[in-house]
Amino acid sequence: MEFAVIQTGGKQYKVSKGTVVSIEKITGEYKEGDKLVFDKVLLVDDGKNTTIGTPYITGAKVDAEITEIGRARKILVVKYKQKSRYLRRNGHRQPFFKVKITSIK
Repeated sequence: MEFAVIQTGGKQYKVSKGTVVSIEKITGEYKEGDKLVFDKVLLVDDGKNTTIGTPYITGAKVDAEITEIGRARKILVVKYKQKSRYLRRNGHRQPFFKVKITSIK
């Protein structure tokens, strides 16, 4: 089972061919069905050999396709100070891309 570790959006993801991963939104104009290439590959394992980057592997890339663009469930951010009539409520929905990994090169 071949897998790789990629870095995008300040986070690292372990991916293999055919898996669907929910990643942080990437800046730029994208729509569902677009192809993405992740070139910040930290590690590639093909079952026999493991290649570790310093910090990235030169020439390695992971191809993916956007399957869904959306926003996560709303979380509530509450600031409260007791006995002082201070209450602030704020909601936040984090945008995300769901990508399907097509190949690891």
